Amino acid sequence: MTTPTFYRLRAPHPDGTTSTAVSVRVDRERPDPYPVYLAVGGGRRRMHLTPDEAWALWRCLSEAVASLGEPPEHIRTRVAPARR
Repeated sequence: MTTPTFYRLRAPHPDGTTSTAVSVRVDRERPDPYPVYLAVGGGRRRMHLTPDEAWALWRCLSEAVASLGEPPEHIRTRVAPARR
């Protein structure tokens, strides 16, 4: 049995004093059809996704965010998978 893989990044708040956690958990052995879990803001906003929903979200978000201009510096980092 494999353990879930986590991907995390912090997004700075517009006022520059705080940041918001964004994390995604992928559990390939999850028995139900929702192996992707998205949490924004320390888990205040949560969403379980099917792989197809996750891909659709990725596509829509990438197009929408690209329309805002160049990526900010804090996003120009490698997001390494972690076991916890």
